[in-house]
Amino acid sequence: MQAIHKNQKNMDEFILIFRHEDGKKVASPEQIQTWMKQTMDWIGGIAAQNKFSSGTGLPFDDAKVVHHSKMVTNGPFGDIKETIGGFIIVKAGSVDEAVEFAKGCPVLQGEGNTVEVRKIAKKRWYALIIINKNK
Repeated sequence: MQAIHKNQKNMDEFILIFRHEDGKKVASPEQIQTWMKQTMDWIGGIAAQNKFSSGTGLPFDDAKVVHHSKMVTNGPFGDIKETIGGFIIVKAGSVDEAVEFAKGCPVLQGEGNTVEVRKIAKKRWYALIIINKNK
């Protein structure tokens, strides 16, 4: 058991960001139900390996975009080509392992859809940036 704990301790967290090429397309209730089951099964497989940290969908209800000029618009809509539909955070020993998780994501069934894989900065590293900015 200690070997498993040690391996888990040396893992990094990666965010898998679900990008939909055309966020204006609306799936039928049946399609949504099928996709949700596939997604829950996929996440369940990752969780069974004790490598799922968290995740959620990102609904458009009450979505806003704050621009650099502090102007606020309803969004993310308008002229955008793709939308972010959600994300999960996984524990992995390498980016390649996280990519393997991403390859199984049901979002990839949609033509043009992608899953972006990014390493999450360790909290200690992030805390140092905040402390240095405040000096």
